[in-house]
Amino acid sequence: MNLFGHQLRISVFGESHGEVMGVTLDGVLPGIALKVEDFESDILRRKPGAKGTTPRIEEDKPILATGVFNGFTTGAPLTILFENKNTRSSDYDKTKDIYRPGHADFVAQKKFNGFQDYRGSGHFSGRLTLLLVAAGVVAKKIIEGITLEAKILSIGGESDMEAGLQKAIDNKDSVGGIIECRATGVPIGLGEPLFDSLESALAHAMFSIPAIKGVEFGSGFKAAEMFGSEHNDRHLDAEGATASNHAGGIVGGISNGNELVFRVAVKPTSSVGKEQETWNFGTNEMDTLQVKGRHDLCIALRVPVIVEAMTALVLADMRLRMNK
Repeated sequence: MNLFGHQLRISVFGESHGEVMGVTLDGVLPGIALKVEDFESDILRRKPGAKGTTPRIEEDKPILATGVFNGFTTGAPLTILFENKNTRSSDYDKTKDIYRPGHADFVAQKKFNGFQDYRGSGHFSGRLTLLLVAAGVVAKKIIEGITLEAKILSIGGESDMEAGLQKAIDNKDSVGGIIECRATGVPIGLGEPLFDSLESALAHAMFSIPAIKGVEFGSGFKAAEMFGSEHNDRHLDAEGATASNHAGGIVGGISNGNELVFRVAVKPTSSVGKEQETWNFGTNEMDTLQVKGRHDLCIALRVPVIVEAMTALVLADMRLRMNK
């Protein structure tokens, strides 16, 4: 099911090359000021066009179809639509039978018995992250007072992004990256022990973003190399201030008032211009595949705003549940 959240629930629908795609948010409070212009900044941050991104450019103008009246949310389900106009479906004719290594082509064929829309990767496309960004714009209004910032730490293992991108260009290949997200102003008490922990919800949200292969909070995997006395965040006063933040702002699954800090690993894009040998499911023999068309060399370049959006959705859902 394409549903996420508890008190604030979102569902996404559509495909990369379909006429329209959209997102519905249920649980949005009434009286939130909302207009088309509110979406421009975050949508622009996700847009391609920069070096290393796909040349496919869409207008990406949101259509506020339901749940908004006279410039304010009504409390009814809020539906936001986007049209797909700049499609070039013939680019995907070859991948109908020769599935891209590392991509969802094969599992989509098996799960949906061959009825999936393979054009532009269909419902598996990174194009649908536009819907997450749009939902995040609304969620950011709900978490007023919390500041979010996600940024790129490295591309292709290089802190110099240009150097990392050049690796992909020189090899006719793709590269991944590391994104760090920080949130300040998060109140104490968001999250529950065990299954509904803030970490669990955020990890669920992050892995809902295509191409995310790893998540770590605070010191993350480095914590395994530390002594407990070193990793412990010592309390300094009755308000819970700590001398360090190795936990990344979450203890026992619950926010502790410190800055929320986590990082995600973004895998290299599966569609690469480099020739690869793989199985042809049409001829039932090995074949070669060189992906043509318009694809990102590094999808990580467009991921920060998506990470922010999904973080905002989690925090908004938690805040509505806890009335924080």
